Amino acid sequence: MTLSASAAANHRGILCMVGAMGCFVTNDALVKFASQSMPSAQLIFIRGAMSVLLVLAVAHALGATARLREATRGWVAGRALVDATATMLYLGSLFHLPIGNATAINLAAPLFMTMFAALFMAERVRGARWLAVGFGFLGVLLVIQPRAQGFNSWALVCLLGTLFHAARDLMTRRIHAGIPSILITLATAVAVTVVSGVGSLLQGWRPFGAFEFGLLGLASVFLTGGYYFIISSMRHGEMTLVAPFRYSGLLFALVLGYAVWGEVPNTLAWFGIALLIGSGLYVLVSEKRRLPVVPAATPPD
Repeated sequence: MTLSASAAANHRGILCMVGAMGCFVTNDALVKFASQSMPSAQLIFIRGAMSVLLVLAVAHALGATARLREATRGWVAGRALVDATATMLYLGSLFHLPIGNATAINLAAPLFMTMFAALFMAERVRGARWLAVGFGFLGVLLVIQPRAQGFNSWALVCLLGTLFHAARDLMTRRIHAGIPSILITLATAVAVTVVSGVGSLLQGWRPFGAFEFGLLGLASVFLTGGYYFIISSMRHGEMTLVAPFRYSGLLFALVLGYAVWGEVPNTLAWFGIALLIGSGLYVLVSEKRRLPVVPAATPPD
């Protein structure tokens, strides 16, 4: 891959990661409304079933359904199972931890992703990237401000879920480039839906109305987008460069928190926000300086 192609792949990976975080945060906001009257497993199952139908429709439109068998084996199936496990571990711990503590642990994923990429993928981790990950995570802690008394044994479950999330992203890089991302998205949606369906039978169901159904329908659209973009982000560019932009999800959450719930960050959180934005800009600037200027190719006639 030439330097210009590498830079284009990195930029695409970054944009996909930011897009994924925006979709996931919007999904979370919609689910938060619906969760006031529905058990969590039931909610995840219904949303997941809608997502599966949506992805199937898109896959059919793209002509990918003829290759459905590829979504049931190898790295694709393994990744889907790891993703479903990570989701249930995180949600299970979330019910027993303050949300700030759980979010802080979950957003440690870029640290693990960077470490895994260096250890198992032989990616060269430059100092700028380690600084971006480290300062970004410090910014997360300043914004969320987790409480020491909120950590308990469930924090280890949450940490395990975070490790599974990082492993999921590492496994994405192992999937053959010829397999369409929409099929990987479908495998993920099916796995999460099946696991949550089993959980819903154990947890029980409650009746719900058209409003909740509509919220979950809209949430499934953003969830599907999040799945697709997170997969695409891991299939383009260098993992250690893309990983720090996972922190952009917190910035989306802050904007939604202010717009919907009127939540305003305190002084310490504003310092954290500055660190988050600064770390992302630092990565972009350092990456631009690293790559030589390559003349643009003449567009084809």
